[in-house]
Amino acid sequence: MKHLITSNDLSVDDVMSILEVADHMAEINTRANPKVPALRGKTVASVFFEDSTRTRLSFETAAKRLSADTMTFSASSSSVNKGESLRDTIETLSAMGVDAFVVRHKSSGVPLQISQWTDASIVNAGDGWHQHPTQGLLDTFTITRHFKTHDLAGRTIAMVGDIKHSRVARSDIDLFTRLGAKVVLVGPPTLMPYGVDTWPVEVVNSIDQVIGHADVMYMLRMQRERMDSALVPGLGEYTSRFGLTPARAALMPTQSIVMHPGPMNRGVEMVVDPGLLESSRILQQVANGVSVRMAVLFSILGGSGVGALASATEKGE
Repeated sequence: MKHLITSNDLSVDDVMSILEVADHMAEINTRANPKVPALRGKTVASVFFEDSTRTRLSFETAAKRLSADTMTFSASSSSVNKGESLRDTIETLSAMGVDAFVVRHKSSGVPLQISQWTDASIVNAGDGWHQHPTQGLLDTFTITRHFKTHDLAGRTIAMVGDIKHSRVARSDIDLFTRLGAKVVLVGPPTLMPYGVDTWPVEVVNSIDQVIGHADVMYMLRMQRERMDSALVPGLGEYTSRFGLTPARAALMPTQSIVMHPGPMNRGVEMVVDPGLLESSRILQQVANGVSVRMAVLFSILGGSGVGALASATEKGE
């Protein structure tokens, strides 16, 4: 695997292989010294043209735990402010010996374009409304680990909120449905993507239609920074129809879980305090993000599968 730009780049076998490696990475992350030499001598550059906390730090932590050298590029303090083009930025960093770029950009398609300007591998850390493949993988990992299964067959996953502007939803829906899950999208028509009726999902207009039988309640925030008009009458009305309140959380089936990719809008889509929910896996998603991104970086730069990981660890490669 040279690049990871979209979840569609991965076959089901690829997904299973990455999740298997992530399981071993999760064990490494429980050690007193959670570090292995699997990517020693490799350089991973984080190139973020859009604000991020979880994803950027998760990737940087993952690279360091694999013993890779890291570079961090911040557009706000770079020569981009002097007029340097994106291509010049990438070619300059490539000349410093970068093996993989982790790229986030507000415009869809930028990671794919960057792959034409460098021989380094590209990992998409989120591009516009398009894709966020490692979030999809970590969400899949979180669900399969919770239910102790290798796939999602027979599971119902409800994704609630702003589907239209969510790159997370697009990656998740692709992976969840290909692994056998039934996906139900919940939200107002104004927050549903064009052409959603052709997607392999069910669409409903109230959280109360799914809260009693979904295995996973996946809450999404309204991405107001991507909206150019008011798409809901008001936050109060939105919360009354789509917010996860304590009363609604109490109706969730036993063993069902609550997820959120962050950052969350408390009091809007999340009225209940997730810290008080035994069913919340939100912080577990964050922890799993490091393990999955370790698996992705290793799969791209170090080898394929658990056998390659064991070999790299033992040989110190």
